[in-house]
Amino acid sequence: MTPLHLYGQALRSAAGGARGRADLVDAAGARIAHLDATLWIELRPGDAGVLDRCLGSILDVGCGPGRLAAELARAGRPALGVDLSAEAVRQARRRGAAVMHGDVFAPLPAEGHWQTVLLVDGNIGIGGDPHRLLHRCAGLLRRGGVVLAELRAPGERTWSGQVNLRYACHVSTPFRWAHVAIDDAEAVSRRAGLQMDSAWSEAGRWFAQLSA
Repeated sequence: MTPLHLYGQALRSAAGGARGRADLVDAAGARIAHLDATLWIELRPGDAGVLDRCLGSILDVGCGPGRLAAELARAGRPALGVDLSAEAVRQARRRGAAVMHGDVFAPLPAEGHWQTVLLVDGNIGIGGDPHRLLHRCAGLLRRGGVVLAELRAPGERTWSGQVNLRYACHVSTPFRWAHVAIDDAEAVSRRAGLQMDSAWSEAGRWFAQLSA
């Protein structure tokens, strides 16, 4: 079963008020990280600080069911979400978000003109190579633009590798993913051609602002 298929199932369950909890596991089935799709349905503690820092036009990479993109739209902010999951795109559009079904590494609208790129809910792990992802995000930004990235807590391990998604007793085929701890944010961003401007914590979550 593909990761996108299982991810879509978790999102549908969460949207219906049922269990949306899943795990990233290694090849032996040991849990690497816990995921909870129910946290991505409505605004959650810690989102306010991200939204307050959004500048100009905003691209929400891996927008999921669109809680941030929809909130920005309600506030009259120019925002576009992009996600590989058809289910995520459907839910985001129902919430009123402008969303594109696609891949951040494929051609996107307004490349080089976005003022803010969002990588929240662990999406710095997309593709399993944070340097490549951040370099791509840097290319999407206009001069003076920023990436707002959610990272792992201090003391956690920065890693990349093959994982599987486990949900409702099913395990997906392998895919590449990564985690970046806040301790390593400056070094990782510098290798991608970005500068770490600031970091903050809110509601037990950790974030960094990176500029091109």
